Amino acid sequence: MQTFSKIFSVTALAASLVLGIGSVARAEQKTEFKVAWSIYVGWMPWGYAADHGIVKKWADKYGIKIDVTQFNDYVESMNQYTAGAFDAVTLTNMDGLSIPAAGGVDTTAVIVGDFSNGNDAVILKDKASLADIKGQNVNLVEFSVSHYLLARALESIKLTERDVKVVNTSDADMVAAYKTPDVTAVVTWNPLVSTILEDPSAKKVFDSSQVPGEIIDLMVANTEVLKDNPNFGKALAGIWYETAALLRDNSAEGKAAREVMGSASGTDLTGFEAQLAATKLFDKPADAVAFTASPTLPKTMDLVRNFLFEKGLLGNGAPSPDVIGIEMPDGKVLGDTGNVKLRFSETYMKAAADGSL
Repeated sequence: MQTFSKIFSVTALAASLVLGIGSVARAEQKTEFKVAWSIYVGWMPWGYAADHGIVKKWADKYGIKIDVTQFNDYVESMNQYTAGAFDAVTLTNMDGLSIPAAGGVDTTAVIVGDFSNGNDAVILKDKASLADIKGQNVNLVEFSVSHYLLARALESIKLTERDVKVVNTSDADMVAAYKTPDVTAVVTWNPLVSTILEDPSAKKVFDSSQVPGEIIDLMVANTEVLKDNPNFGKALAGIWYETAALLRDNSAEGKAAREVMGSASGTDLTGFEAQLAATKLFDKPADAVAFTASPTLPKTMDLVRNFLFEKGLLGNGAPSPDVIGIEMPDGKVLGDTGNVKLRFSETYMKAAADGSL
Protein backbone atom coordinates (compact mmCIF):
# COMPACT_ATOMS: atom_id res chain seq x y z
CA MET A 1 0.00 0.00 0.00
CA GLN A 2 1.52 3.26 -1.09
CA THR A 3 1.55 6.11 1.43
CA PHE A 4 3.43 9.32 1.93
CA SER A 5 4.71 11.43 4.77
CA LYS A 6 3.18 14.81 5.50
CA ILE A 7 6.37 15.66 7.35
CA PHE A 8 8.74 18.56 7.82
CA SER A 9 12.35 18.14 6.64
CA VAL A 10 14.61 19.88 9.15
CA THR A 11 17.75 19.15 7.15
CA ALA A 12 16.32 20.50 3.91
CA LEU A 13 15.11 23.69 5.54
CA ALA A 14 18.39 24.28 7.33
CA ALA A 15 20.25 23.80 4.06
CA SER A 16 17.96 26.19 2.23
CA LEU A 17 18.43 28.86 4.85
CA VAL A 18 22.21 28.48 4.84
CA LEU A 19 22.53 28.37 1.08
CA GLY A 20 19.94 31.08 0.53
CA ILE A 21 18.17 29.13 -2.20
CA GLY A 22 14.91 31.02 -1.60
CA SER A 23 13.49 32.14 -4.93
CA VAL A 24 15.51 29.93 -7.22
CA ALA A 25 12.58 29.46 -9.61
CA ARG A 26 13.30 32.30 -12.00
CA ALA A 27 10.54 34.87 -12.33
CA GLU A 28 10.07 35.50 -16.02
CA GLN A 29 7.58 34.96 -18.79
CA LYS A 30 7.89 31.40 -20.00
CA THR A 31 5.92 28.68 -21.73
CA GLU A 32 6.95 25.50 -19.91
CA PHE A 33 6.12 24.72 -16.29
CA LYS A 34 6.77 21.85 -13.90
CA VAL A 35 4.30 20.64 -11.27
CA ALA A 36 5.04 18.09 -8.51
CA TRP A 37 2.45 16.05 -6.62
CA SER A 38 2.33 13.07 -4.28
CA ILE A 39 -0.14 10.36 -3.32
CA TYR A 40 -3.08 11.46 -1.18
CA VAL A 41 -6.82 11.18 -1.73
CA GLY A 42 -7.25 14.92 -2.35
CA TRP A 43 -4.33 15.10 -4.78
CA MET A 44 -5.11 12.07 -6.96
CA PRO A 45 -6.88 14.27 -9.57
CA TRP A 46 -3.50 15.70 -10.62
CA GLY A 47 -2.15 12.33 -11.69
CA TYR A 48 -5.42 11.37 -13.36
CA ALA A 49 -5.53 14.67 -15.25
CA ALA A 50 -1.97 14.18 -16.50
CA ASP A 51 -2.71 10.66 -17.71
CA HIS A 52 -6.06 11.43 -19.35
CA GLY A 53 -5.31 14.51 -21.41
CA ILE A 54 -6.88 17.09 -19.09
CA VAL A 55 -3.55 18.75 -18.28
CA LYS A 56 -2.69 18.97 -21.99
CA LYS A 57 -6.15 20.35 -22.81
CA TRP A 58 -5.83 23.29 -20.42
CA ALA A 59 -2.16 23.90 -21.15
CA ASP A 60 -2.94 24.01 -24.88
CA LYS A 61 -5.72 26.50 -24.24
CA TYR A 62 -3.18 28.96 -22.85
CA GLY A 63 -0.38 28.11 -25.26
CA ILE A 64 1.85 26.59 -22.58
CA LYS A 65 3.25 23.20 -21.61
CA ILE A 66 2.78 21.72 -18.13
CA ASP A 67 4.80 18.71 -17.03
CA VAL A 68 3.24 16.92 -14.04
CA THR A 69 5.52 14.65 -11.99
CA GLN A 70 4.44 12.23 -9.26
CA PHE A 71 6.74 11.87 -6.24
CA ASN A 72 6.51 8.81 -4.02
CA ASP A 73 8.28 10.85 -1.35
CA TYR A 74 6.18 13.84 -0.26
CA VAL A 75 9.07 15.54 1.50
CA GLU A 76 11.25 15.30 -1.58
CA SER A 77 8.57 16.92 -3.72
CA MET A 78 8.53 19.94 -1.40
CA ASN A 79 12.31 20.05 -1.22
CA GLN A 80 12.53 20.07 -5.02
CA TYR A 81 9.96 22.88 -5.23
CA THR A 82 11.80 24.87 -2.57
CA ALA A 83 15.04 24.42 -4.50
CA GLY A 84 13.37 25.88 -7.61
CA ALA A 85 13.22 22.68 -9.67
CA PHE A 86 9.42 22.90 -9.84
CA ASP A 87 7.04 25.82 -10.29
CA ALA A 88 4.20 24.33 -8.23
CA VAL A 89 3.62 21.51 -5.75
CA THR A 90 0.88 19.89 -3.68
CA LEU A 91 1.30 20.32 0.08
CA THR A 92 -0.58 21.10 3.30
CA ASN A 93 -1.02 24.56 4.79
CA MET A 94 1.32 23.63 7.64
CA ASP A 95 4.07 22.28 5.40
CA GLY A 96 3.73 25.25 3.05
CA LEU A 97 4.65 27.51 5.93
CA SER A 98 7.37 25.36 7.46
CA ILE A 99 9.23 24.36 4.30
CA PRO A 100 9.11 26.70 1.26
CA ALA A 101 7.95 29.82 3.14
CA ALA A 102 10.42 29.32 5.99
CA GLY A 103 13.03 28.48 3.36
CA GLY A 104 12.57 31.89 1.74
CA VAL A 105 10.38 30.94 -1.24
CA ASP A 106 7.45 33.33 -1.71
CA THR A 107 4.59 30.90 -2.27
CA THR A 108 0.93 31.36 -3.25
CA ALA A 109 -1.93 28.92 -2.68
CA VAL A 110 -3.51 28.71 -6.14
CA ILE A 111 -6.03 25.98 -5.29
CA VAL A 112 -7.51 25.23 -1.87
CA GLY A 113 -8.56 21.71 -2.76
CA ASP A 114 -9.88 20.17 0.44
CA PHE A 115 -9.39 19.73 4.14
CA SER A 116 -9.07 16.56 6.16
CA ASN A 117 -12.42 15.80 7.77
CA GLY A 118 -11.61 12.52 9.47
CA ASN A 119 -8.70 11.20 7.39
CA ASP A 120 -6.25 11.92 10.25
CA ALA A 121 -6.87 10.23 13.60
CA VAL A 122 -5.67 9.43 17.12
CA ILE A 123 -6.00 5.69 17.80
CA LEU A 124 -5.62 3.91 21.14
CA LYS A 125 -5.24 0.19 21.78
CA ASP A 126 -8.01 -1.29 23.96
CA LYS A 127 -8.94 2.17 25.29
CA ALA A 128 -12.02 4.05 24.16
CA SER A 129 -11.46 7.51 25.66
CA LEU A 130 -9.00 10.20 24.57
CA ALA A 131 -8.29 10.87 28.26
CA ASP A 132 -6.69 7.42 28.42
CA ILE A 133 -3.80 8.74 26.32
CA LYS A 134 -2.27 10.41 29.39
CA GLY A 135 1.07 8.84 30.29
CA GLN A 136 1.30 6.78 27.11
CA ASN A 137 3.96 6.68 24.41
CA VAL A 138 2.40 8.00 21.20
CA ASN A 139 3.82 6.80 17.89
CA LEU A 140 3.58 9.33 15.06
CA VAL A 141 5.59 11.05 12.35
CA GLU A 142 7.25 13.81 14.32
CA PHE A 143 6.65 17.41 13.14
CA SER A 144 3.97 16.23 10.71
CA VAL A 145 0.27 17.07 10.66
CA SER A 146 -0.14 14.03 12.94
CA HIS A 147 1.97 15.84 15.53
CA TYR A 148 -0.23 18.92 15.09
CA LEU A 149 -3.40 16.82 15.46
CA LEU A 150 -2.06 15.31 18.68
CA ALA A 151 -1.43 18.79 20.07
CA ARG A 152 -4.98 19.86 19.23
CA ALA A 153 -6.42 16.65 20.69
CA LEU A 154 -4.53 17.09 23.96
CA GLU A 155 -5.58 20.72 24.14
CA SER A 156 -9.23 19.65 23.85
CA ILE A 157 -8.97 17.77 27.17
CA LYS A 158 -6.67 20.28 28.87
CA LEU A 159 -3.53 18.17 28.50
CA THR A 160 -0.24 19.07 26.82
CA GLU A 161 2.54 17.15 25.13
CA ARG A 162 4.24 16.92 28.52
CA ASP A 163 1.51 14.46 29.50
CA VAL A 164 2.61 11.95 26.84
CA LYS A 165 5.82 10.85 25.16
CA VAL A 166 6.09 11.22 21.40
CA VAL A 167 7.86 8.36 19.61
CA ASN A 168 8.94 9.32 16.09
CA THR A 169 7.79 6.55 13.75
CA SER A 170 7.89 6.41 9.95
CA ASP A 171 4.54 6.17 8.22
CA ALA A 172 5.94 3.13 6.39
CA ASP A 173 6.34 1.38 9.76
CA MET A 174 3.14 2.57 11.45
CA VAL A 175 0.88 -0.42 10.76
CA ALA A 176 3.55 -2.94 11.76
CA ALA A 177 4.38 -0.89 14.86
CA TYR A 178 0.76 -0.90 16.00
CA LYS A 179 0.73 -4.71 15.90
CA THR A 180 3.56 -4.92 18.45
CA PRO A 181 2.63 -5.21 22.15
CA ASP A 182 4.62 -2.12 23.17
CA VAL A 183 2.72 0.30 20.92
CA THR A 184 -0.52 1.44 22.50
CA ALA A 185 -1.23 4.80 20.87
CA VAL A 186 -0.70 6.10 17.34
CA VAL A 187 -1.59 9.17 15.33
CA THR A 188 -1.62 8.81 11.55
CA TRP A 189 -3.59 9.40 8.34
CA ASN A 190 -5.46 7.39 5.74
CA PRO A 191 -5.12 4.84 4.31
CA LEU A 192 -3.11 3.81 7.38
CA VAL A 193 -5.97 4.78 9.72
CA SER A 194 -8.38 2.43 7.94
CA THR A 195 -5.87 -0.43 8.02
CA ILE A 196 -5.14 -0.03 11.73
CA LEU A 197 -8.83 0.24 12.59
CA GLU A 198 -9.36 -3.23 11.10
CA ASP A 199 -7.70 -4.54 14.29
CA PRO A 200 -10.42 -5.18 16.92
CA SER A 201 -8.20 -3.59 19.61
CA ALA A 202 -7.99 -0.26 17.77
CA LYS A 203 -10.26 2.55 18.97
CA LYS A 204 -10.41 5.93 17.23
CA VAL A 205 -10.64 8.54 19.99
CA PHE A 206 -10.07 11.79 18.04
CA ASP A 207 -9.90 12.75 14.40
CA SER A 208 -9.54 15.75 12.13
CA SER A 209 -13.32 16.20 11.82
CA GLN A 210 -13.10 17.61 15.37
CA VAL A 211 -10.77 20.38 14.16
CA PRO A 212 -12.44 21.03 10.80
CA GLY A 213 -10.64 23.19 8.29
CA GLU A 214 -7.25 23.04 10.01
CA ILE A 215 -5.42 20.43 7.91
CA ILE A 216 -5.77 21.94 4.44
CA ASP A 217 -4.52 20.43 1.19
CA LEU A 218 -3.28 22.90 -1.42
CA MET A 219 -1.77 23.33 -4.84
CA VAL A 220 0.77 26.12 -4.42
CA ALA A 221 3.02 27.91 -6.88
CA ASN A 222 5.99 30.23 -6.80
CA THR A 223 4.51 33.72 -6.38
CA GLU A 224 6.85 35.43 -8.83
CA VAL A 225 6.28 32.74 -11.46
CA LEU A 226 2.52 33.27 -11.09
CA LYS A 227 2.88 37.04 -11.25
CA ASP A 228 4.75 36.85 -14.54
CA ASN A 229 2.66 33.99 -15.92
CA PRO A 230 -0.99 34.28 -14.83
CA ASN A 231 -2.07 31.82 -17.51
CA PHE A 232 -0.22 29.12 -15.57
CA GLY A 233 -2.51 29.76 -12.60
CA LYS A 234 -5.58 29.75 -14.83
CA ALA A 235 -4.56 26.44 -16.37
CA LEU A 236 -4.03 24.89 -12.92
CA ALA A 237 -7.51 25.99 -11.86
CA GLY A 238 -9.05 24.63 -15.04
CA ILE A 239 -7.31 21.30 -14.62
CA TRP A 240 -8.33 20.97 -10.98
CA TYR A 241 -12.02 21.79 -11.30
CA GLU A 242 -12.57 19.67 -14.40
CA THR A 243 -10.93 16.65 -12.78
CA ALA A 244 -12.19 17.14 -9.22
CA ALA A 245 -15.76 17.06 -10.56
CA LEU A 246 -15.21 13.38 -11.33
CA LEU A 247 -14.76 12.69 -7.61
CA ARG A 248 -18.47 13.46 -7.09
CA ASP A 249 -19.79 12.33 -10.47
CA ASN A 250 -22.21 9.39 -10.16
CA SER A 251 -21.99 8.54 -13.85
CA ALA A 252 -20.06 5.60 -15.24
CA GLU A 253 -17.27 8.03 -16.18
CA GLY A 254 -17.01 9.29 -12.61
CA LYS A 255 -16.96 5.79 -11.13
CA ALA A 256 -14.32 4.70 -13.60
CA ALA A 257 -12.19 7.72 -12.76
CA ARG A 258 -12.43 6.98 -9.03
CA GLU A 259 -11.47 3.37 -9.65
CA VAL A 260 -8.37 4.53 -11.51
CA MET A 261 -7.46 7.03 -8.78
CA GLY A 262 -8.07 4.46 -6.06
CA SER A 263 -5.86 1.91 -7.75
CA ALA A 264 -3.13 4.50 -8.28
CA SER A 265 -3.22 5.33 -4.56
CA GLY A 266 -2.92 1.69 -3.48
CA THR A 267 -6.53 0.90 -2.67
CA ASP A 268 -9.77 -0.03 -4.46
CA LEU A 269 -12.93 1.93 -5.29
CA THR A 270 -14.50 1.20 -1.91
CA GLY A 271 -11.38 2.24 -0.02
CA PHE A 272 -10.93 5.37 -2.09
CA GLU A 273 -14.54 6.44 -1.63
CA ALA A 274 -14.22 5.85 2.13
CA GLN A 275 -11.27 8.26 2.16
CA LEU A 276 -13.27 10.76 0.11
CA ALA A 277 -16.03 10.55 2.71
CA ALA A 278 -13.51 11.72 5.32
CA THR A 279 -12.44 14.63 3.13
CA LYS A 280 -14.16 17.99 2.77
CA LEU A 281 -13.61 18.38 -0.95
CA PHE A 282 -13.83 21.77 -2.64
CA ASP A 283 -14.72 20.50 -6.09
CA LYS A 284 -16.83 23.60 -6.71
CA PRO A 285 -14.84 26.84 -6.99
CA ALA A 286 -17.43 28.99 -5.22
CA ASP A 287 -17.11 26.78 -2.11
CA ALA A 288 -13.32 27.06 -2.22
CA VAL A 289 -13.53 30.85 -2.49
CA ALA A 290 -15.93 31.05 0.46
CA PHE A 291 -13.67 28.89 2.63
CA THR A 292 -10.53 30.80 1.69
CA ALA A 293 -12.17 34.18 2.40
CA SER A 294 -13.72 33.07 5.69
CA PRO A 295 -12.56 34.53 9.02
CA THR A 296 -11.65 31.02 10.19
CA LEU A 297 -8.62 30.75 7.88
CA PRO A 298 -6.54 33.42 9.69
CA LYS A 299 -7.42 31.75 13.00
CA THR A 300 -6.30 28.39 11.66
CA MET A 301 -3.03 29.77 10.34
CA ASP A 302 -2.40 31.45 13.67
CA LEU A 303 -2.75 28.07 15.40
CA VAL A 304 -0.45 26.48 12.82
CA ARG A 305 2.27 29.14 13.00
CA ASN A 306 2.30 29.00 16.80
CA PHE A 307 2.64 25.22 16.72
CA LEU A 308 5.54 25.48 14.26
CA PHE A 309 7.23 28.19 16.30
CA GLU A 310 6.98 26.13 19.49
CA LYS A 311 8.64 23.23 17.65
CA GLY A 312 11.41 25.46 16.30
CA LEU A 313 10.28 24.96 12.71
CA LEU A 314 10.17 28.57 11.53
CA GLY A 315 13.92 28.85 11.15
CA ASN A 316 16.87 28.85 13.50
CA GLY A 317 16.65 31.68 15.99
CA ALA A 318 13.16 32.80 14.95
CA PRO A 319 12.22 35.32 17.66
CA SER A 320 8.46 34.80 17.42
CA PRO A 321 5.67 33.31 15.25
CA ASP A 322 5.59 36.68 13.48
CA VAL A 323 8.91 36.02 11.69
CA ILE A 324 7.10 35.01 8.47
CA GLY A 325 4.23 37.00 6.98
CA ILE A 326 1.12 35.11 5.87
CA GLU A 327 -1.13 37.12 3.56
CA MET A 328 -4.87 36.51 3.44
CA PRO A 329 -7.10 37.17 0.40
CA ASP A 330 -8.17 40.54 1.79
CA GLY A 331 -4.56 41.68 1.97
CA LYS A 332 -4.29 41.47 5.74
CA VAL A 333 -1.07 39.87 6.98
CA LEU A 334 -0.38 37.62 9.95
CA GLY A 335 3.17 38.29 11.06
CA ASP A 336 5.90 40.36 9.41
CA THR A 337 4.49 42.50 6.57
CA GLY A 338 8.06 42.94 5.33
CA ASN A 339 8.64 39.20 5.00
CA VAL A 340 5.47 37.79 3.43
CA LYS A 341 6.28 34.32 2.13
CA LEU A 342 2.93 32.50 2.14
CA ARG A 343 -0.14 33.91 0.42
CA PHE A 344 -3.72 32.71 0.13
CA SER A 345 -5.30 34.00 -3.07
CA GLU A 346 -8.82 33.71 -4.46
CA THR A 347 -7.79 34.92 -7.92
CA TYR A 348 -7.76 31.69 -9.88
CA MET A 349 -10.56 29.99 -7.95
CA LYS A 350 -12.73 33.07 -8.55
CA ALA A 351 -11.93 32.92 -12.24
CA ALA A 352 -13.19 29.33 -12.27
CA ALA A 353 -16.29 30.32 -10.30
CA ASP A 354 -17.28 33.13 -12.64
CA GLY A 355 -16.47 31.20 -15.80
CA SER A 356 -13.65 33.46 -16.94
CA LEU A 357 -10.97 30.80 -17.27
